[in-house]
Amino acid sequence: MDVRVLIAGAGPTGLTLGIDLARRGVGVRIVDKAGAHFVGSRGDGIQPRTLEVFEDLGVLGAVLAAGGAPVPMKVHIGGRVVGERTMFDAVQPSPSTPYPGPWFLGQSQTEGILRDRLAEFGVHVELGTGLTCFEQDDDGVTATLDTGEVVRAAYLVGADGGRSLVRKASGIAFEGTTDETIRMLLGDVRADPLDHAYGHWFGAPDDPMRGIVFSPLPGTPHFQFGAPLGEGDLDVETALPAVQSRLDALTGGGVVLSDLVWSTVWRPNVRLAARFRDRRVFLAGDAAHVHPPTGGQGLNTGVQDAYNLGWKLADGSPELLDSYEAERRTVAARVLGISTGIMQKYADGEEDAYKRGDDTRQLDVTYRGGPLSPRATGLVRPGDRAPDAPLRAADRAQVRLFELFRGPHATRLRFGGRPADPSDDVPTYRILAGGDRPADPGDVIDVGGFAHAAYGVRAGEEVLVRPDGYVWSVTV
Repeated sequence: MDVRVLIAGAGPTGLTLGIDLARRGVGVRIVDKAGAHFVGSRGDGIQPRTLEVFEDLGVLGAVLAAGGAPVPMKVHIGGRVVGERTMFDAVQPSPSTPYPGPWFLGQSQTEGILRDRLAEFGVHVELGTGLTCFEQDDDGVTATLDTGEVVRAAYLVGADGGRSLVRKASGIAFEGTTDETIRMLLGDVRADPLDHAYGHWFGAPDDPMRGIVFSPLPGTPHFQFGAPLGEGDLDVETALPAVQSRLDALTGGGVVLSDLVWSTVWRPNVRLAARFRDRRVFLAGDAAHVHPPTGGQGLNTGVQDAYNLGWKLADGSPELLDSYEAERRTVAARVLGISTGIMQKYADGEEDAYKRGDDTRQLDVTYRGGPLSPRATGLVRPGDRAPDAPLRAADRAQVRLFELFRGPHATRLRFGGRPADPSDDVPTYRILAGGDRPADPGDVIDVGGFAHAAYGVRAGEEVLVRPDGYVWSVTV
């Protein structure tokens, strides 16, 4: 076997999976048919649950340093500012949810951070190396690359986008629709002298919901722009002069566009793969589901596909591999409903279309009732996201549950009861109430009682947390 896992596609999904496998010591290769790395923003909204994933993978600090928090939107009508709006309500961090709001960073910047982290494990993206065909048998997958190389792998993962060769070659239907009645002009551009501390909506005086939006891209001089297109916009030019002309018609001039990085006319291609697995071949990210940009769900859902799949591929047990499709396809279908609902609000011209709620943060994703989650009652149940909480270790150092979870392992939380067994193959921590004294190196004090409150378990109960941060089981 040349490699355990071959990944086709080096976007956020493929890179996340590569990192998760490499840190487990799993042999992995990532190939991509593109001759150069993508430059542009595309998926620039990183949701709270993805920030938690990035913390575990060791890239959160770089993502936070390079990106920025949501900014208010100035509304310009007829060349003057008529008000401000916010897309997200302010939410303060809590002991259970350290990253309650989204973060903005251009996709190419996010990919660069992920590539750097992957390189720390000695794995590099192989550009200009596309997958041309593959065959699988009971023992593995034989893949042919366009360089002529033949690779033998235990598993193949298609993270190769909406036009996925892996999905097509596997004969997996891509169910959904492409709606030609809804289109948007999208891209990245400099827009001087617009203030980067704000987003900017330029609306038409006779129809304020018709216009063009500019969202600042942190760490760059550019804005991402988006303009809904009407029925009369049939042959839309995407070059810089055409975008400038469209803006001038709304503003009367004064904003000068330059350095167009990329632009495209986007059509809603909302689809979901009929299956996420064909024996030893798996689909993840856009190869399995494509979303409207509304709601900022596509990149995030793909990253979390990879985070769900990585530990299961590393283990290789049939039970875990079988659970991937059951868990993630259900989530993808739900998320597609959210993003298409927001898109329809834009199409209908609803004034609150810009507003985002808790359903876009992906903190409420659950695998309750799935193949790995026995049915149970309680505040936190098998399949739920495992909350964070502040703790104090036996040496009095401050620590968080997320820090205990960090790494390629499951974690057992024992709320009181007997001390941890050092010979246990799962890291185990006994969580004590504030008045108790640590008696064992594995003991931690529940500062403020937040862990007990978040998990809602009784003394003596145990919570087993999966490697991807979801509750596996709750036992007495």
